[in-house]
Amino acid sequence: MREFSYQRATDVDGAVALLDADPDARYLGGGTNLVDLMRTGVERPGRLVDVRELPLDRIESTDDGGLRIGATVTNSELAAHPQVRRRYPALAQAVLAGASGQLRNMATVGGNLLQRTRCAYFTDTSLPCNKRAPGTGCSAATGEHRNHAILGASAHCVAVHPSDMGVALAAFDAVVSYETAEGSGQVALADFYLPVGDTPHRETALPPGALITAVTLPPAPVAAHSRYRKVRERASYAFAIGSAAAALEVADGVVREVRLAFGAVASRPWRAGTAERVLSGRPAVASVFAEAADAELAAAQVLEQNAYKVPLIRNLVVALLTELAEETTR
Repeated sequence: MREFSYQRATDVDGAVALLDADPDARYLGGGTNLVDLMRTGVERPGRLVDVRELPLDRIESTDDGGLRIGATVTNSELAAHPQVRRRYPALAQAVLAGASGQLRNMATVGGNLLQRTRCAYFTDTSLPCNKRAPGTGCSAATGEHRNHAILGASAHCVAVHPSDMGVALAAFDAVVSYETAEGSGQVALADFYLPVGDTPHRETALPPGALITAVTLPPAPVAAHSRYRKVRERASYAFAIGSAAAALEVADGVVREVRLAFGAVASRPWRAGTAERVLSGRPAVASVFAEAADAELAAAQVLEQNAYKVPLIRNLVVALLTELAEETTR
């Protein structure tokens, strides 16, 4: 691990100023991903700016009926919050599925969005990886890629984003707020993660030195009827091989509103917009759910080892939406 200096920020402006003055610095939240990457040499900051004590640890209702979640709220606090559990249950379920209790107690909302891929070639500095070292190649494309992307990838990178929380946030149209030396800004989560293209090392739309301050969920009554389901290779703490967040409103047997997002299939949480359009106004039955999933997955570009993800996600979508449809018609 490279030697680094440590400084605790006392206010948002001060934290931003420290990063603005030192491009080699990094923000430190819970450290559950950053510190691991520092140990392996993937991340080599010269300074860590600790932001855990900043006043960004509240969950508050917004004036329009949404929810504003501070960036330093821990995953445990988020999952346990009564308003999250009541109004956005899929979000609470996603967080609880995402890590062990010890990690949830440390990990922060802002840090969760910025966690890096768990691709083994990314974390092994002895092997080529375009995300870690641009221009060196993608070892996963011809190597071990069983858990890699089937949507939105490119020849330059086939890694997936590991966040469970991000999948639910994508389904609910979350907006990320941030602070820079030039002022405040916002970016929809749909635009937060950049397309892989030929620059997989450029992962987010955040300006250099930006500090995430909050994530806002707009009002969404349909979100109260939501669920998150994660498939993993073992029941204990493990990253997803496929996941989905779904919310559904059914009236007279017809889909009135639906939200759907996938995880572990792309370099970002994947909002299933095509499937949502297929479902809108259609009968809330398993055959239509399968048709919608097939429409979304028609764009899948599978590799030799990960073709199983297509039927996995299809079956997951059908099961989730069927359960939600049955609940809403009781």
